Amino acid sequence: MTWSKEATTRFPEVLVSTGTVTGVKVAGSTKEAEKLKQSILAKMRQNYTVESLKHDPVVRAYRDLYWSLGIDPTKTRPAGEALLRRALHGNDLPSISNVVDAYNLASLETIIPLSGFDLDLVSPPLEIRFSSGRDEFTGIGMDKPIKFPQKTLLVADTKHVLCVYPYRDANRTKINPRTRSVLIIGYGAPGIGKDQLVDAVEKALVYIESTAGGVKERVNVFHTG
Repeated sequence: MTWSKEATTRFPEVLVSTGTVTGVKVAGSTKEAEKLKQSILAKMRQNYTVESLKHDPVVRAYRDLYWSLGIDPTKTRPAGEALLRRALHGNDLPSISNVVDAYNLASLETIIPLSGFDLDLVSPPLEIRFSSGRDEFTGIGMDKPIKFPQKTLLVADTKHVLCVYPYRDANRTKINPRTRSVLIIGYGAPGIGKDQLVDAVEKALVYIESTAGGVKERVNVFHTG
């Protein structure tokens, strides 16, 4: 993964972390996965309140990043914060698949935004860059493709846009019943350190491995530039 010159100039200290799990079996939830979820939810509800979230340094870091990208974080919540807020309001988490649910739990627990992709549908190398104004993108749940204004920060492979950094993933590379290898991306922000990103991605890999099988591989960290 590389950063474009423009993205490096704009965010000179931001890190991104990746990790992979191979040999997974995508399925519905299991008793083991439900037990893990309830354990994490109980811990987070004990340690956080809705009112305290706005003062949390991780929440603040991603809100500040969103504002700098022209995104209102009070309307489009960073993924980790959105999941944690849902839990703190007493609501259950959405159940999508054992793999997606696993990395969502890691995102909720660390408040770090994470994405999961079918690695076999990704065409590396990846690049973090701003939209050229010609990029088309169909996100998960979208009916038709959209084009971005030039200020939009993206993660793209050699063929397509994978996600809008750091909150909306492409439909074409999403985890599906045929997925066997998973790429996890942990998105950094100014003020978020290497250890925090590695911890979030590592948790996602461990949770996927424990609920969907497979073998986790090394976690990598990519600096701007």
